[in-house]
Amino acid sequence: MGSREIKSPESLQETPATSSSHQRKKLSVYFIESDNRRMALGRGYTGGTTPVNVHGKPIADLSKTGGWIAALFIFGNEMAERMAYFGLSVNMVTFMFYVMHKSFADSSNAVNNFLGISQASSVLGGFLADAYLGRYWTIAIFTTIYLAGLTGITLCATMKVFMPNQDNCDRISQLLGSCEPAKSWQMLYLYTVLYITGFGAAGIRPCVSSFGADQFDERSKDYKTHLDRFFNFFYLSVTVGAIVAFTLVVYIQMEHGWGSAFGALAIAMGISNMLFFIGTPLYRHRLPGGSPLTRVAQVLVAAFRKRHAAFSSSELIGLYEVPGKHSAIKGSGKIDHTDDFRCLDKAALELKEDVINPSPWKLCTVTQVEEVKTLVRLVPIPACTIMLNVILTEFLTLSVQQAYTMNTHMGKLKLPVTCHPRGASQLQRVGIGLAVSILSVIWADLSAYWLLIQYCLIGIAEVFCIVGLLEFLYEEAPDAMKSIGSAYAALAGGLGCFAASILNSIIKSVTGNPKKGQPNWLAQNINTGRFDYLYWLLAVLSVINFCAFLYSAYRYKYRSEQKHGNDYEVMENKLYDTPI
Repeated sequence: MGSREIKSPESLQETPATSSSHQRKKLSVYFIESDNRRMALGRGYTGGTTPVNVHGKPIADLSKTGGWIAALFIFGNEMAERMAYFGLSVNMVTFMFYVMHKSFADSSNAVNNFLGISQASSVLGGFLADAYLGRYWTIAIFTTIYLAGLTGITLCATMKVFMPNQDNCDRISQLLGSCEPAKSWQMLYLYTVLYITGFGAAGIRPCVSSFGADQFDERSKDYKTHLDRFFNFFYLSVTVGAIVAFTLVVYIQMEHGWGSAFGALAIAMGISNMLFFIGTPLYRHRLPGGSPLTRVAQVLVAAFRKRHAAFSSSELIGLYEVPGKHSAIKGSGKIDHTDDFRCLDKAALELKEDVINPSPWKLCTVTQVEEVKTLVRLVPIPACTIMLNVILTEFLTLSVQQAYTMNTHMGKLKLPVTCHPRGASQLQRVGIGLAVSILSVIWADLSAYWLLIQYCLIGIAEVFCIVGLLEFLYEEAPDAMKSIGSAYAALAGGLGCFAASILNSIIKSVTGNPKKGQPNWLAQNINTGRFDYLYWLLAVLSVINFCAFLYSAYRYKYRSEQKHGNDYEVMENKLYDTPI
């Protein structure tokens, strides 16, 4: 069946079966296209995808808003969030071991779960931002939750009532596990405030990069250049936050204690929140486009209900799209039809019965169907970064155990056990990052100096991969699903954390034999364990993952390429259909 048998949206207006204005009006009741669209939470009306202020009103003079000045306030918020995230990711392992007297294995898994929840729950934040709240209000609400969680963690590290007895608990006792363990209610409190913090990250991570990119005018000739620089500076702010977490915060912990270290994270987050709100008059906002999950569900249901309809049916009118230049989705332009995933096209098949009895669960617009197609197309790329996040998670947690056991002196310099410096086209950058990550896990010499080189390699890998991935997802995601697109990256990170926990559990259960006194690869004493085997396993898995990425990247077509292909096909169809 050739693609010409599916009529383009432009030709639908000339179809005799839909020429009746009464029928078209009746059908369009479910796909209202209007320049008067209500902002979330009743904050007024605005038109199309036009940038608006915080009250939902069109911005009269765009030169007074957005741009790099507005982006600076957003950088500060991301820097503080990353500082807290990485400060907790490593310091919490040592806090649970030294203070709460949990084993390294239990501490690592608990922190892995925290990292996983904080990233995987970003899908919820992205959904709320795209559907109802908008990116600004989502960041504002969840960054406050984040601050509350950090405050609770600071109290846990400050007040003795939340900690077990520290008497007669020296280093030998800690290694032997003979220190008094934390009470169940003490651990419950710690886990509660820790996961509150993780939940707070759910609304920040998927929205901050998208909200920052929203500050640049996509109609400007320099838009692409500004966007490239923005994502580079955005990840620079992430790196600065991480460096501060692994240097200054570690110094505060060593000199002034855990309460001061976690308190510094809370203060930094509080200051960044204040700066974020100060920048409110400068921000440009985008309309939330309504529930993306509802639109996805409507496409799937409509496609299933019309699964037996043929593209050559006599009842077929064409593929449905609202007339005019705007789509029926708030905050989104129209998306050109593509030929892949033809089964989903059936959701947009306009039959004669749809004109008589229209329903959004039986008929969807072409743009709505293409949104779902785009989300499906994007999945393989961030999925290939899950392996990178497994490696990152293992480095963040297990490296603490390595550094704790081995000699951390370099000459007269003593390194803290929590030191972790981070440090083409979008898909090419992702590929370079994945390739470098393979080198990082092959580096298996267990001395503090070599760990620094290992960290540098994984830092380079992360910079290439994550910067390219964030920019790729922002540009390729549908207009009304930018936050959902950005959440893909965070979801991959969360799945990587959970996968690391599962992998550790499997390794401990398979490689060890307590009855024979045989330690597992991840034994608390790394001199009897085999961490090098773990890293070789990660290297093999990374090579397989890299091959999968190369295949996915080769098959992927950028939206701009699809548009050019569609333009050519439309021209070809016009020439083909021209009577001689």
